[in-house]
Amino acid sequence: MSMPATVSAATAVPATTDKAGAAVMGGSQEVLTFTIGDQNYGLDLLSVREIRAWTDVTPLPNTPPFVRGVINLRGAVVPIFDLRVRLGGGVTQPTSANVVIVVEIGSESVGLLVDTVSDILALDASALQPVPATAADEEHTFLSALATHEERMVALIDVNRLFNRGVPSISAAA
Repeated sequence: MSMPATVSAATAVPATTDKAGAAVMGGSQEVLTFTIGDQNYGLDLLSVREIRAWTDVTPLPNTPPFVRGVINLRGAVVPIFDLRVRLGGGVTQPTSANVVIVVEIGSESVGLLVDTVSDILALDASALQPVPATAADEEHTFLSALATHEERMVALIDVNRLFNRGVPSISAAA
């Protein structure tokens, strides 16, 4: 699958990591952007291992609603999570257009079911804005920052926070 890359000239600078482990390229953070419905989201590019087309999963009994099931990825069992459900939306009805972004959380890999992958952005640190505090808005507990890029708002997701708030461990879901 080819992705259009919208990356600034800053990517010619060797990569380093910031205190949070985010990919920093000459003062910018590289993020993979994707959509769920009409919302734009981004993930730290360093956490992304691969992007796969949607394939059927093996469902697991007694799992949270956002756990779609597991797939066998080159001999490893990888849980697949419906990011739309995890962010407070309805259940995704996957089609061949949907994709799974495989990310690494700690030493484990998980797949995140999303609608489409957009591009890779190099976001300058000055473009990142804090997430406004909103009462009882659980979706925002997963967001690390907001950025505006070419007149679209991109909400940056902290994958470590997605699965740490009273949710069974990834191992328990696999």
